[in-house]
Amino acid sequence: MKKDQSAPSLEQKEPSVHEDAHHAPKLPYGLFAETVRQAPIAIAITDDKANIIYINKAYTDITGYTLKESIGRNQSMLSDKRTPRNVYEELWSKLSEQIPWRGLLLNRHNDGHPYLADLTIAPILNLQGETTHYIGMHRDTTEVYQLQQQVVDQKLLIEMVVDSMPVPTILLDEKGRIVLDNQAYKKLDSDLGLREPSKMFMQILREDMGEEWERLKSKNLGFTNREVRYDRGGRHGPRWFACSGTWFSRDDASVDAFFKQSANTYLLLTLNDVTQQKKIEADIRFNALKALMAEEEKIQSLRETLLGAMHHIQGPINLLNAAKTLLERRGGERQNPALLDILEQILVAGEDSLDRLKQCIPEADGTAMRMVNLNQILHECIVLLTQRLLAAGVVIDWQPTPILPTVMGMENRLRAMFKQIIENAIDAMNQSGAQKRELRISTWPDEELVNVCIEDTGPGIPENLYVKVFEPFFSTKSGGGRHHSGMGLTMAQEVINQHLGLIRFDPTYQQGCRVHIQLQTNAQQHSGNRPYAYG
Repeated sequence: MKKDQSAPSLEQKEPSVHEDAHHAPKLPYGLFAETVRQAPIAIAITDDKANIIYINKAYTDITGYTLKESIGRNQSMLSDKRTPRNVYEELWSKLSEQIPWRGLLLNRHNDGHPYLADLTIAPILNLQGETTHYIGMHRDTTEVYQLQQQVVDQKLLIEMVVDSMPVPTILLDEKGRIVLDNQAYKKLDSDLGLREPSKMFMQILREDMGEEWERLKSKNLGFTNREVRYDRGGRHGPRWFACSGTWFSRDDASVDAFFKQSANTYLLLTLNDVTQQKKIEADIRFNALKALMAEEEKIQSLRETLLGAMHHIQGPINLLNAAKTLLERRGGERQNPALLDILEQILVAGEDSLDRLKQCIPEADGTAMRMVNLNQILHECIVLLTQRLLAAGVVIDWQPTPILPTVMGMENRLRAMFKQIIENAIDAMNQSGAQKRELRISTWPDEELVNVCIEDTGPGIPENLYVKVFEPFFSTKSGGGRHHSGMGLTMAQEVINQHLGLIRFDPTYQQGCRVHIQLQTNAQQHSGNRPYAYG
């Protein structure tokens, strides 16, 4: 194929509109020439062997080669020789197919220093569609490349630092999306059984901090060591995390903000696993709880004994009152003044004895109300009763909602109540001689309520006794050589009433006994609303 080796003539006639029906209106030839000469990008025109036949002023400015030093020389004079051979092979492969090529080449300035060239080369075709010349346009992008590399290096350095941090760390944008995380955080996915743990932590922290969350965010401040408890349930023990976060703002780098600057807010959140520390604290706490619960059980036993004595004394006193009333209603000749006097003395002595016994009854725990995590209380009860559960061969199925809203309550009284209900379930399964001994405990939130469900595989309670079991001194327990005062559920009812809650038995449960307890969340109690009848 014969190719025209000559340079494009500057005297060539402008193409007519018949040659290109869509051609723009005719412009003076000199305007085209000046456009190329004054263009701020280096332009070189070569023959089909890449020998230079024309350069503009910008070419000299960028390369350092003058017109005299360039004309007739091959374009390869700019090569730094460190550009990989395959880059040139790709370049010429495209050009041989008459396809423009664009890429980066490492060039060398006339004074010897290297620079990075962003180059575009396109073939120039004659009327027969043959390549006769090439036009090359390039600019020095060394400074831009160095800045880009600096940004990339800084980004990699930050990622390496974050990734090497021993605690889970995440960077979140305003919508809670993860911008950056580390390996320690990724490990939480499997450890906690959650797909995106960040959503759970963000939700808890928002609810826990309330208005303080928005206040700190608006001022680009932070928080430290906000503790979050996570109960996965089953064979997994509770996990504790001390959460710390810092908000900061950065200018928006999107195209939309090019002329009108706006800032994006980010949250850097660290999740320090303090479970081991909490376990040590829990061991110390359990030892103290055992002593406390033992003392409370003694006091409770004394209360039940005294209340039982008062109950049994009250019966004869009521009979004596009835006898006295009958005697007083008889006619004068039938009355026995001496007997009435003796009855009056007995009644006064009996009432005095009741008053003395009443004064001896220890007062119930008057601990002030505080925010309580029912998951924690129930877990403590399970740990405290572990020996009894093992001895009775009871299998525990612990299914808490991992994150449960807090309730405002008296911690000791709630713990004693749940412990009593669980002990009742163990006793029921022991007495019935049940082959399958399972105790299922679950928790879940429901709008403004926290629900606790305790199920056992014992004999259950007949439906006609659902109300009667809450009466003082009524008990379904018998035998076994153990004394039952019948005050356990009465005390449980008292605790529930103090907390404006609800306790009931589920009549639809056929595999044993199911106790359902509902308590108001801390937020609902503060509102003063009662979403249900309690008692």
